[in-house]
Formats: sequence, structure tokens, C-alpha cells
Amino acid sequence: MGQPVGWDTRREDDTEGRYLTFWTDGQLFGVSITDVVQIVGLQEMTELPDYPDYVKGIINLRGQMILLIDVRLRFGKAEIPYNDRTCIIIIHVGHSNFGLIVDEVDEVTDISPDKIAPPPKVNTEQMDTYLTGIAQLAGGSQKDRIALLLHTAKILGETELSVQPQTVRG
Repeated sequence: MGQPVGWDTRREDDTEGRYLTFWTDGQLFGVSITDVVQIVGLQEMTELPDYPDYVKGIINLRGQMILLIDVRLRFGKAEIPYNDRTCIIIIHVGHSNFGLIVDEVDEVTDISPDKIAPPPKVNTEQMDTYLTGIAQLAGGSQKDRIALLLHTAKILGETELSVQPQTVRG
């Protein structure tokens, strides 16, 4: 008897080298697909007082409170209004899920390790602490593109990692 229709027969190690790429402030970023839970559209959020400005609030996603981080603001860029391409990438870090608000999701792509360079070490830049590498992506009909690969846990600050979103029981 065969597998049910839609059954994913890939092994977990098949996700090695796969990244979800997205745009923020005109820059292409990538996160390991192993950290990604799902992508959802922008939703109404509840603001949290006394958090850094890049913590935009929380959403209730099927009974789970998800803390939202605006990637643009996290990297010190100017805030812009959200639009219909703005979305939330739900990632799993530690024992919790968090949401990354990004300008636009690009694609899931395979990146060969030989196409990933180590991040530069620049003492004056905070960004280098978030990077795991810099990838050269084939652009198809376009020229090659560069993606900054992010360490998802380091995007979240100590404050955010200490927040343990709860499941709503009702």
C-alpha cells in the first residue's frame, strides 16, 4: 500500500541547505528552512508596553501567543507602513515560536555550502552578530543575487527569548 496523497516522504536531513529567502529594506535575507514553521499574512496584533520598538506585539495564532519582531526595525532601519506583501514568518527557536515581520517572502531555495561565505567580522556593525553566512544565489535570467543568511536565535534579543508565549485555553 502506498503513502497517502500529500504525504511528505522527505527525511529531516533533506532540509539541510534549504533556506527561506525574504526581502527587508531592499536586502535579500535567508533563514534555514528547519527553523520555519509557517508563513502567515499580517494580522491584527496586540501591542506590548515597555518592549523595544522592534517588538511589535503579539498575535493569537490558533490558540498560541506569538511574539512579533519587525526585522526592519531590529536592524535599525526606518519604519515604513505595512502593505499587502508584508507577512509574518513563524520560526521555532528554543521551545517557542516567534514571528518575524518581513517586507516580502521570496522563495525556498537550495544553497550549496560552497556558495556560502563566512560573514565579515566588523566590530562597528551589530549586523555581523546575526549572520551565519553570505550566499551567492543564481538569479536565473537575472544576475546572481546575494542573500544574507541569518541566525534566527540571535535576531531575538535576550528579552524576547525569555518570553515564553503561552497557549490560550478556553
